[in-house]
Amino acid sequence: MFWQDRWYVFDPLLHELANSAINASPNNAAGMISHILANLTETYTSSVVHLNSDQSEWFFNNAGGAMGAVYMIHASITEYIMIFGTPLGTEGHTGLHTADDYFDILIGEEWAFAPGQLEIERYTPGMVHLMPRGVKKQYKMHEGCWALEYARGWIPLMTPFGLADGLTSTLDFPTIYRMMRITTREVVGNLLLGRI
Repeated sequence: MFWQDRWYVFDPLLHELANSAINASPNNAAGMISHILANLTETYTSSVVHLNSDQSEWFFNNAGGAMGAVYMIHASITEYIMIFGTPLGTEGHTGLHTADDYFDILIGEEWAFAPGQLEIERYTPGMVHLMPRGVKKQYKMHEGCWALEYARGWIPLMTPFGLADGLTSTLDFPTIYRMMRITTREVVGNLLLGRI
């Protein structure tokens, strides 16, 4: 549909890209990230979409009680692509969002469950944990895990979840500033290209 073409640039199933990164650099997060970035840069030219190619722009993110590191590759009002994870492991609340969230596991395992479930969900490298908008779960990135995350929907309403722990718990204002600066720059870059 026309409105989807205007709002969304990326395929919601970047699964093939995640799997090719896993195959190109098994158990090597840096190699996988370079593979993903090179592929996205080749596929989506700078005249179509703004991508952040500066791999030094990592920042911590504390959200829903979980802590990990983020490398924001793309951000707009309707989509984002990032690498999220930690070599240490973490767990928390997924948040309740207005976007579909595709979490492609690159290294490690993610565990999850929703209220009423009595069995654990396990996601291993090559698997996608799809969190449809409006769904909430507890999750754990068990013993370290890295993922390619793609969200598609109304992104601005996800921002309070990403900021709340930093503003009320960690008080890590330099990281909040860094996160907001990088994200705002990426969103503005895409708005200037006519991408929502």
